[in-house]
Amino acid sequence: MSEILDEHDGLGLAALVKSGEVSPHELLTEVMKRMEARNPALNAIVQVFEDKARAQIDAGLPQGPFRGVPFVLKDMSAGYAGTKTTAGSRFFADYVAARNATLVDRYLAAGLVIFGKTNAPELGLCLATEPDLYGICRNPWDLDRVPGGSSGGSSAAVGARMVPIAHATDGGGSIRVPASTCGLFGMKPTRGRVPAGPEVGEGWNGLAHGHVVSLSVRDSAAILDATLGPAPGDPYGVAPPARPYLEEVSAPVDKLRIGVSAHSHQGAIPSDEMRAALINAAKLCADLGHIVEWEDPHYDHEAFQMARLKIIPGNIH
Repeated sequence: MSEILDEHDGLGLAALVKSGEVSPHELLTEVMKRMEARNPALNAIVQVFEDKARAQIDAGLPQGPFRGVPFVLKDMSAGYAGTKTTAGSRFFADYVAARNATLVDRYLAAGLVIFGKTNAPELGLCLATEPDLYGICRNPWDLDRVPGGSSGGSSAAVGARMVPIAHATDGGGSIRVPASTCGLFGMKPTRGRVPAGPEVGEGWNGLAHGHVVSLSVRDSAAILDATLGPAPGDPYGVAPPARPYLEEVSAPVDKLRIGVSAHSHQGAIPSDEMRAALINAAKLCADLGHIVEWEDPHYDHEAFQMARLKIIPGNIH
C-alpha cells in the first residue's frame, strides 16, 4: 500500500479511489504513517487534525477530481473553520478560524481530505521557513539545508512524498522558490485567478495569490481548474481560460520568446553551480525550439524596494 504514494500524483490517487482499489480512509492512514516516520526530521507539518479529516470522509466526499486525496493547508491565508491559522506568528498562536476561506471551500468541493497545516515563516515575510512559533523546517533532500519559503512546510511535505500536493501562497516567490529547492512544480497564478476571500479581497495589493505546490504539472493544472473564478465580494476578476488548464498540459506549445538573466539587482553574485543550472535550462528551452535571449533588464531597484516596503506592511492581515 505504501508504495502508491511514491508511484502516483494526486490525480493518480483519486483514480485509485474512484476504481475502488483504495478507500479514502486507507489513503489517509498511509499518509499518516508516512508523516509520523518522516515529519519529525523535517518539521514540515505543524498541525494535525486527523479526526476532522476522518469525519470529513465519513460525512461523504463530493465527486470532485481529487476525491479522497489527503491534503494540507499552509498555515497562512487559508482559514479552515475550527482550526488555528497562526501565520507562523506567536501573536496569532491561538487564533481559530470561524469559517472557511473561499479557497478552502473549493478544495473541499474538489474532494480533497484536509488533515493538517504546514510550517511557514512569520507572516510569510522570509524565504527561509524558521518561525519562532514552530521552529526550523528542513529540506527533505538535505536536512542541513532550508526548503525555502514562505511555503517551505508545504514544499517539504510534498518533497518528502508525505502528500502529492499542498496548499501554498506566493507574493514574491513563496511558491516558486520552495518548489525549486524541493524539486517540485510550483506556479504563481495571475492576479484575480484564485479568490482570496471572504474576509479579504486581495493580498499585498494583488501581489500575493494562493495555489499549490505539486509533484506533477497536471495536478497543479487540475487544482487551478477546480479553484479558479471570482467569488461574491471580490474586488476584481479575470476572464476565464479558453479551455481547462488540464487540457493545456497536453496541448502543443507555441514557440515562446524567453528572456534569461543571471544579474541580481541586489548585488548578489550567483554561484558557478547556479549559473551552470541556468545556462542548462536556457539551452534546454532553445533545444525545444523556443527563442532564448539573454537580457539584463534595468529598473530603479531602490524605488521598487521602497514601494514593496510600503505595500507589504500595509497589507498584513
